[in-house]
Amino acid sequence: MNSTSTHKPRPMVDLLVSIIIPSFILMKLSGESDLGASGGLIAALAFPLGWGLFELIKYRKFNFIALLGLLSVSLTGGIGLFELDTKWLAIKEAAIPAVIGIVVLVSTFTPSPLVKALLFNPDLMDVEKIKNRLAEHNSTAAFEKRLLKATYLVACSFAFSAAMNYILAKWLVTSPAGTPEFNEQLGQLTLYSYPMIALPSMLMMLGVFYYLWRTIRDLTGLSLEEVMAAKK
Repeated sequence: MNSTSTHKPRPMVDLLVSIIIPSFILMKLSGESDLGASGGLIAALAFPLGWGLFELIKYRKFNFIALLGLLSVSLTGGIGLFELDTKWLAIKEAAIPAVIGIVVLVSTFTPSPLVKALLFNPDLMDVEKIKNRLAEHNSTAAFEKRLLKATYLVACSFAFSAAMNYILAKWLVTSPAGTPEFNEQLGQLTLYSYPMIALPSMLMMLGVFYYLWRTIRDLTGLSLEEVMAAKK
């Protein structure tokens, strides 16, 4: 069986490997009597980097977000190991979601906007049924306009993440790179970014999905059960 088709999201494992373990190492094991500043940073970054590479290699599926995550971890490691100015950490933290938001906006000028590809796809919804009902109600153009609005809302959610990432990094990480204090603050940044940034962004995305479903319901008259794709 193709491993790509059997891959299922594992949010608790992702949370443990990418946030909890690295944060613990950075905050508790980066002292000179433990792993040291450089050793603690390398050990902490090895978990999300190794997990991301494992996922990409094992399931052999191009994932733009996963690749950005790997790039983010690599840049964080470079900033710490080469002892660069901490301003670059704040810039990096803001740049990743900003790039995603720009890609989402640019995709509106292509035949396949990202929001349409991610949310309005056959794996989630019965696309053919929705298209046929939209045509019957002469609502295809209205749906495309609302889909474009949903794309702008998604881009706004990434703009929010970029701004919050920058503010949080500037606020928390003030010690020079290459020191145990820098590692501890980096661990706090990793830990705090989940409830303060990731969860609000996730709620925004759920709001966009709800808006899209309400749009489909209003324009087609289909219920949620009729809209969702039948499981094969």
